[in-house]
Amino acid sequence: MTVLHTLWLPIVASAILVFLASWILHVLLPWHKHDRKKVPDQDRVMDALRPFNLAAGDYMLPGCDSMAEMKSPEFQEKMKRGPVLTATVRGGPPNMGRSLFVWFVYCLVVTYIAAYVGAHALALVRPFPLHGHARRLIGLAAFAGYGLSQWQDTIWFGRSLGTSVRNTIDAIIYALITAAVFGWLAP
Repeated sequence: MTVLHTLWLPIVASAILVFLASWILHVLLPWHKHDRKKVPDQDRVMDALRPFNLAAGDYMLPGCDSMAEMKSPEFQEKMKRGPVLTATVRGGPPNMGRSLFVWFVYCLVVTYIAAYVGAHALALVRPFPLHGHARRLIGLAAFAGYGLSQWQDTIWFGRSLGTSVRNTIDAIIYALITAAVFGWLAP
């Protein structure tokens, strides 16, 4: 059986390289520049919302409390009249240091799970070291961790198809990096 602790170097190296790749994709390249649109006359919209003192969280407009209310003619009229909005309200300005740290931890967790899947699946059919089959499984598991959940917001909340496609391409890049690092550094 493959001993997972022997894979610490490719796990950490993959997380670091994925972290750097995400920085390149989000900061240096214009790839994600238009993922979020600017609201027209944003100052007036922000001034209009400020008195409601919305707590941090996810909101739906119009919103309802039950399926029965959702089916009511009044609610249906609100939906037709629009605008229909899904929004996340933050409790203040984003804390980039905290977000970057949590993103790196997430990269470590995804890579660890991918290594676990690949190493244990391979151990069922052949001994250590990691061969091409395990690297493919590691890449596939990394892709699942980075990319598949992107589509839920498009399916359920109307996130832009382009944003989900770009995020999925990012996930493919991250998965290829992860698989390549395991091919390079795994014992």
